Amino acid sequence: MFKKLCITAIVVLAMVMTVQSASAKQIIRVGMGDAPDSDQGYGARFFKELVESESNGDIEVQLFPGGQLGTETEMLQNARRGTLDLCYVGIGNAVPFVKELGTLTMPYLIENHYDAIKATTGGLGSYWNELCIKKGGFRILHWGYSSFRFMTNSKRPVKSLADIKGMKIRIPQNKILMATYKSWGANPVPMAWSETFTALQQGVVDGQDNPYIVNYTSKFAEVQDYLTEVHYQYSLQPMIVGERSWKKWDDRTKEILQRAALETQQYWIAYQILEAQNAKEGMIKDGVEVSTLDDEAEWKKLAMEKVWPEYYDFIGGKKNIDMVLKALGKK
Repeated sequence: MFKKLCITAIVVLAMVMTVQSASAKQIIRVGMGDAPDSDQGYGARFFKELVESESNGDIEVQLFPGGQLGTETEMLQNARRGTLDLCYVGIGNAVPFVKELGTLTMPYLIENHYDAIKATTGGLGSYWNELCIKKGGFRILHWGYSSFRFMTNSKRPVKSLADIKGMKIRIPQNKILMATYKSWGANPVPMAWSETFTALQQGVVDGQDNPYIVNYTSKFAEVQDYLTEVHYQYSLQPMIVGERSWKKWDDRTKEILQRAALETQQYWIAYQILEAQNAKEGMIKDGVEVSTLDDEAEWKKLAMEKVWPEYYDFIGGKKNIDMVLKALGKK
């Protein structure tokens, strides 16, 4: 009888310990606007694997791609409230909360991968993060580098300014992007990402712009015939954590997240450079005609002359532009 009681006690104790162990696992939820097979999705999975490995399984990272948790703006708001742990957002969606971040969306300020990295690391990286903490109630855990927003359309090849005149181009809710397309004589149409494919399919808009990987994984080749490599805006997608969530985590959790974030940032740029070419080749194979601009110097001149002065106040002052230009060795 005593032996049976001991065995029963051991089984019960083991069950209790198992339940306690399961309940002790820390869950961290990550919201994303893009699909699982996008570069955002690959970055998130890489981050997840690192965190779970470094924590020896004590932390579970749950990914919610494709806007499952709302729009990027909604996810950022929830991160600030502390009801969502982490989220990836296009940098433009963070501008309403920290206007100085709009500096990074100015046309032709960032002109290559090197510029993008230089503008978001070191002293500049610390500057943006301090502003986010102070003014936005969130911090940037790491940057995602998704390259340039290349334009697609269903009308004709765009190789010069004359070709884009009057063309209806879908853009996100972004004043700087709108002003930029207007400076070129196009007709920009602000529209939610979730509505874009259908709008292209039905001819509500003629085109849109996004990096190669997004264009390819979004299957735009089914509704777009042409792509033009316009290097006017580099797509930055930071991983955001609200200060409320950050402050509630212990030092070990913070250290694990920071280390995983740094490695993910390094991985992302390498992945982008390699996979963007594959995405380009995939779109060409699917029948999309790819063009370069014969007169991009004119596109740049118009954007800088018409958009930059108009939006100095919008981004917190001309000093922010000058600061970035100096850091990039352009001033």
